[in-house]
Amino acid sequence: MSITAKVHIEHEHLALVPTLRRLGDVKIRVITQGTTDPGSTYFPFLIEYDDPEELEAALADDVTVEAFELIDRTEETAIYYIEHTPQTRLISSIVTDENGFLVHTETKNGGWMVHLLLPDRAALNSIWEYAIANDIALDIVEIYSNEDASGDSSYGLTDEQREALQLAFSEGYFSEPRDISLSEVAEKMDLSSTAMSGRLRRGMRNLIGATIAERDD
Repeated sequence: MSITAKVHIEHEHLALVPTLRRLGDVKIRVITQGTTDPGSTYFPFLIEYDDPEELEAALADDVTVEAFELIDRTEETAIYYIEHTPQTRLISSIVTDENGFLVHTETKNGGWMVHLLLPDRAALNSIWEYAIANDIALDIVEIYSNEDASGDSSYGLTDEQREALQLAFSEGYFSEPRDISLSEVAEKMDLSSTAMSGRLRRGMRNLIGATIAERDD
């Protein structure tokens, strides 16, 4: 049975934790990417902090940051593309290996609060064991079973959205780097790229709405 899990992870070398601990009231959230350059090692973050100079000084000194680039800024909120250093601790690789999704990731209490969609509890156990092996403190905050009244996991998806997301996932569309292009996925479903993009986007919107939007603290 598939599950949604909310976990809190801590380690001094988790992505941007040195910046988080230095600035205290900074808020950071990972931005889900709509497109991916297969050769890129940069990832987008939404950062809320009122002093841009102090923020960038912290990023420059952060041992988990190889490089950063400001994309946009409005008042106290900025979007940065950030490249991690080799010593940065991440759980994204093990989540992907277990056929899971990182649906929402934001900083909290000196670490990261991560919302995961996983195929079963065995996948969560594998992530737990990975965290132990890498000295990452992992606390399971909440676990939900994703089961509707009929006993089938739905995540709020239509059959068409589920089929599109499952195909895109199995073909490596969500991999990093991406294994297949949007047009190639669309061709496998006999859809235009525009129609496929819309179906994936609506599916992800429903997926998030059914799993974390109403349960956020």
